[in-house]
Amino acid sequence: MSLPTPTLHTTRLTLRPFEDADANDLFALQSNAHVLRYWDSPPWTEPVRAERFIAACRQMAAAGTGARLAVDRDSDGAFIGWCGLTRWNPDYRSASLGYCFGDAAWGHGYATEAAHALLRWAFDTLDLNRVQAETDTRNSASARVLEKLGFVREGTLREDCVVNGEVSDSWVYGLIRREWRSSSEPAPAR
Repeated sequence: MSLPTPTLHTTRLTLRPFEDADANDLFALQSNAHVLRYWDSPPWTEPVRAERFIAACRQMAAAGTGARLAVDRDSDGAFIGWCGLTRWNPDYRSASLGYCFGDAAWGHGYATEAAHALLRWAFDTLDLNRVQAETDTRNSASARVLEKLGFVREGTLREDCVVNGEVSDSWVYGLIRREWRSSSEPAPAR
């Protein structure tokens, strides 16, 4: 079952399907060691990885297992990152949220704004009941994004991945539909 990949708009952002022309910007993002310092895979070293990522996004949508969207800032049209739902399971009405933004976009509330738009689509259009997210326990900024969106920290996955050669723990967060309804707007950016 194909999952229609939407174009979503917020006050300051456009979330849209990836295009082939995004490959250079995507590679710049995913090859930045500072941006990926808490990521569970190393920074990309080969530009072809961006083309494969974009192809995988299209395959994921065609297979009905998720949607990853490029995020553009409306004021200047700049690509600032991506936000996605993966592991979409229509039987369980669940999916996993993920995002990655360039460091120049940090601290402006863009991740919260983009993820909020994607969650609105997840709950209102896909009729999901649960969205899960994970973050490295050292990544307090990502934890704040999830908490502003209404996610609840549900537990810790001890030593579940290796980040930059270090064994690392992750926090598991969950957001269920009835909690989303009571907090349908993200907390204001600081």
